[in-house]
Amino acid sequence: MKKVSRREKCPSSHFLIELAHGAGAILMKYFDKKHQIEVKPNAGIVTEADKAAEAYLVKNILRKFPKSSIITEETGEYQGESELLWITDPLDGTSNYAHGFPWFCVSIGLHVKGKPKAGVIYQPFTKELYYAEKGKGAFLNGKRIRVSKTKRLNESLVGTGFYYSKSRSLAAEVDVFQEMNEQALAVRRPGSAALDLACVASGRFDGFWERGLSSWDVAAGFLLVEEAGGVVTNYEGKPTNIFEGYCLATNGHIHGKMKAVVSKIKK
Repeated sequence: MKKVSRREKCPSSHFLIELAHGAGAILMKYFDKKHQIEVKPNAGIVTEADKAAEAYLVKNILRKFPKSSIITEETGEYQGESELLWITDPLDGTSNYAHGFPWFCVSIGLHVKGKPKAGVIYQPFTKELYYAEKGKGAFLNGKRIRVSKTKRLNESLVGTGFYYSKSRSLAAEVDVFQEMNEQALAVRRPGSAALDLACVASGRFDGFWERGLSSWDVAAGFLLVEEAGGVVTNYEGKPTNIFEGYCLATNGHIHGKMKAVVSKIKK
């Protein structure tokens, strides 16, 4: 029997950016209002804005690319038949968003044939849109971006995050945070892994580390960092992927120094 082709036309950068802008507009519609909040066990909260933005993304992806597979934060996985895999977070930084703290974003990663192809991260409050395409570079509002040139950890501004568990397992995280704070110029914990990775790509952060991550947190950000000239590994300095659950992303120059600190955390 002749094998049926599952190929769909590869989405354009314009389509990904259009998706991000559309979801971002929904977030701003609900922003700074009283929210319908649900608590997810050991996974933070979800609002009506998360759900509305995710519904928009899924609907519009499947409308144009109906055979796609999609991984989403709130509703799980949509198993398609094509080579296209979309990894979406309609609202990264929900706790910030729900409290009116303007550090949140839409994150969309696209994999083709199992490999990263493109990614977009959009901060609708500041209207900053990060975009990267494999082999074609990383951009912020259309302008090419590169990682920083900082070579010393004691001159570096780095970011991190803590996962939602309140158990004693956070003790190791806090110990590493303290050591990193002593070695680096400063450490920040803004509360959106996707935007933190975008900050590494644009040179605002010199490095970032976190564990307890999901694929939708990092699918776009990993590609942004790499296309901006940075390095993304696991805590041991080995190649990683979006499903491993933890990462170290830097400008490359301080990677070894940061690895020496974060490698003390066990998976």
